[in-house]
Amino acid sequence: MSQFSNLHRTSQMRVLAHPTRLRLLALLRELGPQTAAHLAKHVDEAAGTLSYHLAKLAEEGFIEPAPEAGTDARQRWWKASNEKTSWTNAEFSSDPEKLSAQKDMYRLVFQYYSQQFDTYLDQTVTLTDDWVNSGFATDRHFHLTSQQLQELNTEIQALEQRWLEISALNNGHDDAAAVFFLAQGYRQP
Repeated sequence: MSQFSNLHRTSQMRVLAHPTRLRLLALLRELGPQTAAHLAKHVDEAAGTLSYHLAKLAEEGFIEPAPEAGTDARQRWWKASNEKTSWTNAEFSSDPEKLSAQKDMYRLVFQYYSQQFDTYLDQTVTLTDDWVNSGFATDRHFHLTSQQLQELNTEIQALEQRWLEISALNNGHDDAAAVFFLAQGYRQP
């Protein structure tokens, strides 16, 4: 799996602007190779419907077949093609069709983030104090130039990469659990 893929086409953004497809891509990145039937245990849709969405993701290069993952030739295994998807905002903002697709996808992504945070809040009563106390949410207002905002972005990406490496080392440790990290930075309207 390569580290990341770049979005260049409106069709790619439109494929990701669907809640089921976005969830499937996230699950394949998190869980590794899966079949539609396996993914149906995590997504409240029939395996046949998921197969359709998986095919759409494959058409745009987000996922690819993983025949090496299964022993039964009748099962179709899939894996994420990349660990991360990125794009240049300026490329999308200069084209009205791409901008529309980008807005749709961003709105969907942030609805997903909100739902995920709601689920976390509902489950805090089941977590130990150390997990509850170590979680955080923060926001700040800065006065920056566009170049300084880019520098902040670069620093956060480097920090994220460092913690991704630590996360990989923690895989399989009993005291490690899945942790969600989100960072945003943008000029206020």
